[in-house]
Amino acid sequence: MSGGLIEVVSGGPGCTVQDAGRVGHRHAGVAQAGWLVPPWADAANVLVGNPVDAAGLEWRGPGLVLQVVRGPVRMAVAGPVRMEVSRGGGPARSLDPWCSATLAEGDRLHLGAAAEGWACLALGGGVRVPLVLGSRATHVRTRFGGLDGRMLAPGDRLPCHRCEGFGMQERRAWSPLALPTGPIRILWGPQDDHFTAQARAQLLDTDWQVTAEQDRMGMRLAGPPLAHVSAAAADIVSDGVVSGAVQVPANGLPVVLLADGQTVGGYPKIATVIRADLPRLALMPAGRTLRFAAVDAPTARHALLTAQADWQTWVSSLVLHRPDGWLDERALYNDNLISGMWRADP
Repeated sequence: MSGGLIEVVSGGPGCTVQDAGRVGHRHAGVAQAGWLVPPWADAANVLVGNPVDAAGLEWRGPGLVLQVVRGPVRMAVAGPVRMEVSRGGGPARSLDPWCSATLAEGDRLHLGAAAEGWACLALGGGVRVPLVLGSRATHVRTRFGGLDGRMLAPGDRLPCHRCEGFGMQERRAWSPLALPTGPIRILWGPQDDHFTAQARAQLLDTDWQVTAEQDRMGMRLAGPPLAHVSAAAADIVSDGVVSGAVQVPANGLPVVLLADGQTVGGYPKIATVIRADLPRLALMPAGRTLRFAAVDAPTARHALLTAQADWQTWVSSLVLHRPDGWLDERALYNDNLISGMWRADP
């Protein structure tokens, strides 16, 4: 039997196929790519019964409309998104995020803009585009992975899994998966000695504003410029960089690298955002302010272990449910029709 298939009816700018990323190839100049908010993407995958490394759709900005060409297909969305599904020409019905739902062949799914700047759609079995260096993640700048290495466009078709047990084993979360709060925690370096003591203090004491200059590669922050110890200290011999690196070019304004960030850079890095807090940056739209707080390596490891424990607690809280108004016709016909009758004469 052929698998499930969905088609992009409208939208697509800002929407790409992503998974956990292309790990282990930075030494060859290949960016990792992958989810901007991995905990939420993992949550969406768990809701539809996928392994957490399954590929799905990530979008930033405008929403999109998808149609089930072959189904049924199970889906779930992580992120604050308005969703509706239209079935058989009938009125549209609202769907909730953080809850799986099974869509029938011909259904149209309307996904609104991501209210927090980011959202993820998981499909049962994952989006089955070809693997490139062990990952299906899209890196648009190098046209690696995903669907021809690009953002989605109307007419694109994405294969996935055709599910069984229509509407019977949906999973629901009682609340969204919470991320840490408070300042964005950083580790100093590796080139914090290229900055004055006043600049290092200023990094922690400033309410930095997220600018509109942001994408999957990184985000620029606005605030008082950070002073290097000298003009020559504003440049270094290019060395390796990672997601979360806080680069500071000659203009003194920080740039935080995200999932699609390059593998090497020639600007000094005053600090690096810890892994537990990196997903929060993708949820900060232009105009949002943030503060940094410096921690040591043991604190960073503890924060990551805490985030992983919170994830396990959230997964254990999921419940099975049957959505209101969605009939399982197979169960109706198999379990609720009589197979015969007896006539009792008076």
